[in-house]
Amino acid sequence: MKGALLVCGTHSDAGKSVVAAGICRWLHRAGVRVAPFKAQNMALNSVVASDGGEVGRSQAVQAAAAGVPVEAAMNPVLIKPSGERRSQVVVMGRPYADADARSYQTLKDELRPVVATALAELRARFDVVVCEGAGSAAEINLRDGDLVNLGLARAADLPVIVVADIDRGGVFASLVGTLALLDPADQAHVAGFVINRFRGDAALLAPGLEQLEALTRRPVLGVLPYVDGLWLDAEDSLALDSRPAEPPAGTDTLDVAVVRLRWISNFTDADALATEPSVRVRFTRSPADVERADLVIVPGTKATVDDLRGLREAGLDRALAARAAAGAPIVGVCGGYQLLGQRIEDAVESRAGAVDGLGLLPVTTAFAADKLLRRRSGRCDWLGTGAGGYEIRHGRLSRHGGEPLLTADDGEPEGCRAGAVLGLSWHGALEHDDFRRALLGWVAEVRGRSFAPSSTPFAAVRAARLDALGALVERHLDTARLAALIENGPPAGFPALTTEVRECCVS
Repeated sequence: MKGALLVCGTHSDAGKSVVAAGICRWLHRAGVRVAPFKAQNMALNSVVASDGGEVGRSQAVQAAAAGVPVEAAMNPVLIKPSGERRSQVVVMGRPYADADARSYQTLKDELRPVVATALAELRARFDVVVCEGAGSAAEINLRDGDLVNLGLARAADLPVIVVADIDRGGVFASLVGTLALLDPADQAHVAGFVINRFRGDAALLAPGLEQLEALTRRPVLGVLPYVDGLWLDAEDSLALDSRPAEPPAGTDTLDVAVVRLRWISNFTDADALATEPSVRVRFTRSPADVERADLVIVPGTKATVDDLRGLREAGLDRALAARAAAGAPIVGVCGGYQLLGQRIEDAVESRAGAVDGLGLLPVTTAFAADKLLRRRSGRCDWLGTGAGGYEIRHGRLSRHGGEPLLTADDGEPEGCRAGAVLGLSWHGALEHDDFRRALLGWVAEVRGRSFAPSSTPFAAVRAARLDALGALVERHLDTARLAALIENGPPAGFPALTTEVRECCVS
């Protein structure tokens, strides 16, 4: 098999990332050399790739599904919002510019050849490239400069499938409306539909599928069922609202509260905690939740000073201070670690200058113009375990007391521990099984609870989820048609929907 496919959606969080990951896993299990690609990604969840560049977290998961290391070419343009109107633009894994929505449009002519080159190189090195769109395929206000949806399909001659989430309602209107809003040349690339997250009696859905196919002259390539607990690493906080509800905490359950910051980033750091059967993880803005939990995680943020202000306005600063005074565990990660410190000097991100932090850790942060991007490994002598992760930060931290939490392999001390308040800059550290379990064991001891760690490694949990996703694609999508689209490109002869809709309505 040789070729490429573009997975678009009717809206954000329709399931594009998951479907693309599932197709990657299906192909990988079939022995195909496959790679993911997302030309332009707006996300605050990111990782450091094997080549040292920063890419969206969803492409890292898709690369894992494909069985290959993630690299910057798989997400050549990453947009990271850093305020209400500003974003950092990362190109081929490195900071490129700061822009607002309007000025970013002027950058697209510079970025278009970067996207084209990255995709062409992946297609030369892999048998199949599974591309993912962004937002809605019918962003008609942005079509002229589009790099990631039908603009990409036209430029690279890609067949397109459109995914819709039936769980949100209005699935048929969403699919027909998306297609109808595209101009005829764009519509020619749309080769089929996938309905995601269906639950209920399939017989009740069948008449709608038949009418959809008759109306659009395009096939429904499959209906993916809703599967509880199958969520994968998300791109942004929008996905938090659609995650499955956590079970209620019991007497033998450690209750973990993750502070839901306005500009939360890399909240997937808490995902590994949720794989432990005796741990309940929830995201919250409630001071009462923060005071009651066994462990509080203050996660990363792309707007540190703005989120510091938001914490104070919500009274969460007082709740965190009360926890620290009571000796209740708090862990800050990257931006969250910076928030817990004594002072933040920011002439880069918010340009606010010197700002008092929460004062719970004896550290200060000074923002630098260059971004530190690196993978790290080392040890935690306090817990007697190894440790690892990756750094994505402008903030440079100086410790003035307490003890270092970690030591990198090169001898560099990392993080800070002062009483029950911990801070570290390494994202992904909780995915290290020994470190995570030792940390939770310490939390349980401090809180007077029992903790029975899972015997299943986090990597195995993720692999099992990816295998389940690949199996869903094999069972519920028309893989023969998908393979034909990948190999042959957009089929010829699809009618423009606007004419068809008019004729149907008149008749």
